[in-house]
Amino acid sequence: MDPVSVLGLAAAGSTTICWMPQAWRTIRSGDTHAISLAFQTLFAAGLALWVVYGVMIRSAPLVLANVVSLPPVLVVLAFKVRNLRRGEAPVAS
Repeated sequence: MDPVSVLGLAAAGSTTICWMPQAWRTIRSGDTHAISLAFQTLFAAGLALWVVYGVMIRSAPLVLANVVSLPPVLVVLAFKVRNLRRGEAPVAS
């Protein structure tokens, strides 16, 4: 593997791993009170766009990082929407 791909995988891995504990905590607890619906929606859309972009430029590190990050983000987003429907007060963005 070339050094640029190794660098890309290291960057992708570190940013993905860094965010995961918060996602898992939110998923386990179901508590989304402090999560902004607008931010979470924008984050999910951004990850999906990065996947598309990564596929278009054939960048495995870019695709991999965002494919791994997108499902938990979507789950947290679904929890947020569910909690808002149940009467959770929205957080100002």
